[in-house]
Amino acid sequence: MAEDVQKHSVHTLVFRSLKRTHDMFVSDHAKPVALDETSHKVKMAAKLRAEYSSILHMPVLKEGRDKDHMLDPYSMGYSDPGSNPEYLITGTHPYPSGPGIALSADTQMLKMPSEGGAHSLALTLPPSQARQDASRTAASVGEIHRHAGGPERSMPPQHSMSLLEAGGTKSTTMVPRKAPTMPKPQWHPPWKLYRVISGHLGWVRSIAVEPGNQWFVTGSADRTIKIWDLASGKLKLSLTGHISTVRGVAVSTRSPYLFSCGEDKQVKCWDLEYNKVIRHYHGHLSAVYDLDLHPTIDVLVTCSRDSTARVWDIRTKANVHTLTGHTNTVATVKCQSAEPQIITGSHDTTIRLWDLIAGKTRATLTNHKKSVRAVVLHPRQYTFASGSPDNLKQWKFPDGNFIQNLSGHNAIINTLAVNSDGVLVSGADNGTIHMWDWRTGYNFQRIHAAVQPGSLDSESGIFACTFDNSESRFITAEADKTIKVYKEDDTATEESHPVNWKPEIIKRKRF
Repeated sequence: MAEDVQKHSVHTLVFRSLKRTHDMFVSDHAKPVALDETSHKVKMAAKLRAEYSSILHMPVLKEGRDKDHMLDPYSMGYSDPGSNPEYLITGTHPYPSGPGIALSADTQMLKMPSEGGAHSLALTLPPSQARQDASRTAASVGEIHRHAGGPERSMPPQHSMSLLEAGGTKSTTMVPRKAPTMPKPQWHPPWKLYRVISGHLGWVRSIAVEPGNQWFVTGSADRTIKIWDLASGKLKLSLTGHISTVRGVAVSTRSPYLFSCGEDKQVKCWDLEYNKVIRHYHGHLSAVYDLDLHPTIDVLVTCSRDSTARVWDIRTKANVHTLTGHTNTVATVKCQSAEPQIITGSHDTTIRLWDLIAGKTRATLTNHKKSVRAVVLHPRQYTFASGSPDNLKQWKFPDGNFIQNLSGHNAIINTLAVNSDGVLVSGADNGTIHMWDWRTGYNFQRIHAAVQPGSLDSESGIFACTFDNSESRFITAEADKTIKVYKEDDTATEESHPVNWKPEIIKRKRF
């Protein structure tokens, strides 16, 4: 006869299960893992390359091997570029050894000098050093664009480091360059509001225009996706199925499919011939914030609050890659056919450029100081822009070399759009829209549209914006539950709306 199994209360069983789990996973949590020196070195080298490669290309100062020169700093000279240097200083602030400061094995350890140390070093530098540093940093905008963060060590050493004069400083043998000025921006006609479309019952969070330019689609916090006629602004269709805010929509150029993602962790593929969901892409562990379709292969990329981006095969629903590396919500993702094929922006303040084939990071851009919620690719140039509350920044592909900052839109930037005429638009959480000239970074228009009657002023916010495919219309998705459509002012001319521009000297910002 079988023994009766002793019955326990649910409380006891749960407690035992907890204890077993605790013993299994937490038993050795107090023991620190022994540090393997080799792997630590490899890790640090990889980290330096991945996260700080953008600032490892500054001019390299080579210190002479000769100990006598070390002892007599006024006759100190740099070693011949061909000789093997004992000590290389790289980074944004090259500190040549000043009088009375000998670079020894001990001082080499000071990778990040303290403020006091740097100050005392500055005091001991001969006065002409400041002048030469100034002349070294002055460069024309043409050069900023040409080198755009390119490795300066590719220049021959004799150009970047000229002959020495007494006093241990570099004498500049080049002709002094005049201070850089901003080139004249191209004139763009101002944009004006010409239609307000209402119909959603919640914040309008996402927007996409179909390839044929007949209609556009919006996703909203009312959990619906609506399709609107672009010419008349009339509602054509409402799609329901999401159980939380729809954060991203995209229309395929390769098939009659619409893709949507939302805060319900769902990614859906809608067949627009039947207006039904035909596929779900399961895998994200938290709200899905954005998605984009690859222009040339049947691949969908989504990004989420779970700090990952995922690459899906559209047909088979397989999760091809999970792109891990961000340490906070990935807010935006963009795809292109050229390398790098995927670009993500995150609340961890970084932008990552991904290798789609390997599913790994190609480059990490750490220049932003606040979360990056928007990224946009230029339709014609091999460049892109990113938006953050601290600055808009422009970058060059494929390595993410920095081009320039666009300062002045001091708000949380939710969305960016650019057209092939070089009009960059940034939309912010406070309802302001800034229009910029892409090439020069000149802010030629600022718009703050009134909220829909009956809304609170605090419901002024731009969540998404896009140009239609003819680039003659500009559509915004807003917090007052409306969609606003803008067009260029046909009556404006360069005389009626002149470019308010003075050739001011720009302070060259390296970061």
